Amino acid sequence: MSEAATRPAAPTAGESALLMSLDPLLREWLPRQRWFAGKGRPVTGFTLDSVTELLPDAALLHLLVRVHQPPADEEGPGDRYQLLIGTAEAAAPHLAPAVIGHITQGPLAGRTAYEALQDPRHSAVLLERLRIPGALGALRFHRGPHGEVPRDLAPRPLTAEQSNSSVVYGDTLIAKVFRRVAPGRNPDLELPLALAREGCDRVPAPVAWFETSDGEATLGVLQPFLRGAADGWDLARQHLAKQEDFAASAHDLGRATAEVHGALARALPTVTYTRAHIDQLAAAMTHRLESTAQQVPALLPYVPGLRTAFDSLAALGAEGRTWQAQRVHGDLHLGQCLREPSGTWKLIDFEGEPSRPLAERRLPHPVHRDIAGMLRSFDYASPHGDWSLSCRAAYCTGYAEVAGTDPRTSPVLLRAYETDKAVYEALYEARHRPDWLHVPLTALKRLSS
Repeated sequence: MSEAATRPAAPTAGESALLMSLDPLLREWLPRQRWFAGKGRPVTGFTLDSVTELLPDAALLHLLVRVHQPPADEEGPGDRYQLLIGTAEAAAPHLAPAVIGHITQGPLAGRTAYEALQDPRHSAVLLERLRIPGALGALRFHRGPHGEVPRDLAPRPLTAEQSNSSVVYGDTLIAKVFRRVAPGRNPDLELPLALAREGCDRVPAPVAWFETSDGEATLGVLQPFLRGAADGWDLARQHLAKQEDFAASAHDLGRATAEVHGALARALPTVTYTRAHIDQLAAAMTHRLESTAQQVPALLPYVPGLRTAFDSLAALGAEGRTWQAQRVHGDLHLGQCLREPSGTWKLIDFEGEPSRPLAERRLPHPVHRDIAGMLRSFDYASPHGDWSLSCRAAYCTGYAEVAGTDPRTSPVLLRAYETDKAVYEALYEARHRPDWLHVPLTALKRLSS
């Protein structure tokens, strides 16, 4: 979609006044949020794309706001964020952690603004809107054929916020609100809907969702909450702490992954990666490696050896090697997998790597991209020793039993994707969790030899 198509219309006088009320508060509050992508760069201004009053008298506002930051062109559209803001003369004591600030100017002067999803009353309004499809202001709400939305489910916001915000309703449903909004259907709605149509029950089917009124962007999705399910990362770490084997669980997870890949290949178009695709893939991976090495100096000694992973991939393409490519999860790791009390594995969070552009996250890839992500996740759980090696082998064996092809039979492709993933991890850890940087660096040292 062109920039002209996504550039907002000129704000009305009322919208400009509303933005004047919130501007000084948002400049301070937004950069502190985990899901804000522009950390480390000053906020120079805002553009209000839309405002929808979900409750009267500005008690609950839905905003789509573009944030302008250098060095991006100030005339450009800017990153767009979805905000749900409550306002009141005074916030209740239990909402103190959610307070954005006290408004001192504009039409909302004298009120306190706060993050509305932390207020159970306002979270309940969102659920009611998702229960009843239709348009409201700049928003449109949809219901799917998979499941019901009961009334009066008690909301509970999840505290482990990352690139989105989630609210659990009565241990029955979970709503995910996407914070950084881009044009196009979000894969976390698109792919679970496609899998539901295919009859794949390894992924919770969307019950309802909402988007911009013109259908230009996905804003949030409501899905079943898997009550009692255990997070794959927590399970793996518990097994490690007790020195228990995790290979049987990894084997079953490999089978679950293959089932999801098979359903995606049936539900959505596939392509063949020929030399041109492989050259482009290898070049992009090489560029990411070299760019990351400039930002993470500890990576520099391994660059020559790591580059051979991508050179070898390009060489196979030049020899005529091809691979089938399809839609994949895009950010598969143990934390994106839940094991139900019955022992069944489910895959969640199909949004992809949120730092990558949405259009890139929707591109087809060989399934090895997801497999490499899971292999890296086993390494994260236990960077040293036989535990990770056992899990990696069991996972690939389980995958092969369902898919009919063992991913280890394409070692060059698998090494390239695993190297690229570890490079991504090195940059992430250097920026956000320096104490974890040794984990991807250990892998990159191995992959460079």
